[in-house]
Amino acid sequence: MPQPMSRPILSVDGLSKVYEGGFTALDAVSLEIREGEILALLGPNGAGKTTLIGSVCGLIQPSGGRVLVDGHDTLTDYRAARRLIGLVPQEINLEPFEKVISTVRFSRGLFGKRRNEALIERILRQLSLWDKRDSPIRALSGGMKRRVLIAKALAHEPRILFLDEPSAGVDVELRRDMWEVVRNLKRDGVTIILTTHYLEEAEAMADRIGVINKGQILLVEDKDALMKRLGKKELVIELREPVPAVPEALRHYGLRPTGNGHRLVYTYDTHGERTGITRLLADIQAAGLHLCDVETRESTLEEIFVDLVAEERAAP
Repeated sequence: MPQPMSRPILSVDGLSKVYEGGFTALDAVSLEIREGEILALLGPNGAGKTTLIGSVCGLIQPSGGRVLVDGHDTLTDYRAARRLIGLVPQEINLEPFEKVISTVRFSRGLFGKRRNEALIERILRQLSLWDKRDSPIRALSGGMKRRVLIAKALAHEPRILFLDEPSAGVDVELRRDMWEVVRNLKRDGVTIILTTHYLEEAEAMADRIGVINKGQILLVEDKDALMKRLGKKELVIELREPVPAVPEALRHYGLRPTGNGHRLVYTYDTHGERTGITRLLADIQAAGLHLCDVETRESTLEEIFVDLVAEERAAP
């Protein structure tokens, strides 16, 4: 559940990135991440997600703005800020002949942390990698290599974890296992910022949703509130006999025929005083159509996201 009263652990203020040639990858992005939450950052390819993560993690030099990680400025106090951040990148860039456990140990040492074998074992067990600890990276599957990336990112005990497309190229079973890993990390108090193209992933795990497009944040909102505010409900009416077209008497309802005329779909506002369903069903019968079945469905996060991006693209 969202934690609306928790303090911000990451503050992004007016962050911009303009490349040579004038391309604006980030346009005055401002964002606050609450301690202990999971924020899903959604956006189409080229929207600025990876640039934003790279700028916060110190991999990309921003053109303007400021980032504070638990009060530490990422430019003037880089080391202290970076120690609090773990990053799981999209690309699998691991030494193929190195053992799993050595790879994770080395990552901890890079941050100046003392050796802690009990912690390394706990992380590897949590990620189902303990049995593979002495295996070379090249012997692992793609899903296991992604788990190693997460183990590397957790080795120095960060308080904020960035997961940039963590389940890309991972099969469904491993993806669901990874969701459980993320939930466990949240229970341990880790703040997680997740980018994903699997919107069911965001819908299943996120406390809040952020949408970015063309380098600008379109919205950041609690997931449940967003889906309630922008989601739609549909009434799917299955007919006994198909209709070639919506009868004239029913046109004002905005019905959408599907299934070769066997179904009519009615979209209605759940917040309105009246849904119009009772009158619609009466008018359908009056039009001589015979109902076979009726069901309702709600918008998915994917549908809401697609609508938001489409609206942004259509804006002048």
